[in-house]
Amino acid sequence: MLRLVLLLASVVPAGADTLVAARNIRPQAILGADDLALQPGSVPGALQAPGQAIGMEARVALYAGRPIRPGDIGPPAIIDRNQIVPLAYLSGSLAIMTEGRALGRAGAGDAVRVMNLSSRSTVTGRVRPDGTVIVGP
Repeated sequence: MLRLVLLLASVVPAGADTLVAARNIRPQAILGADDLALQPGSVPGALQAPGQAIGMEARVALYAGRPIRPGDIGPPAIIDRNQIVPLAYLSGSLAIMTEGRALGRAGAGDAVRVMNLSSRSTVTGRVRPDGTVIVGP
């Protein structure tokens, strides 16, 4: 039994690196290679490779030396708050287009709330790469 305990105590866990911020980064900043550093050790839920974060936008303040988690970054915003955006409802051969006012910032693929300027109702839709917000099924 003592041998088993000594054997388990001498096992070194496989090393993995954790992606951390190299300096303090403000929200809405686009991350570059010089903004990131690898720190030895593994932090559960943190990113592990610089390629996962380069070109992404900081959604929250990132502090130097702290791990970067997937929720801390996202695709760069292509829609700003209060921006007038094309709003589309597509279902089969039916297509309804109008304009709406974005109620938040969002990048391609993100969900965003939009106020329909015609009806003044608020809807949630998904942002396409061209900046159009798609609502409906």
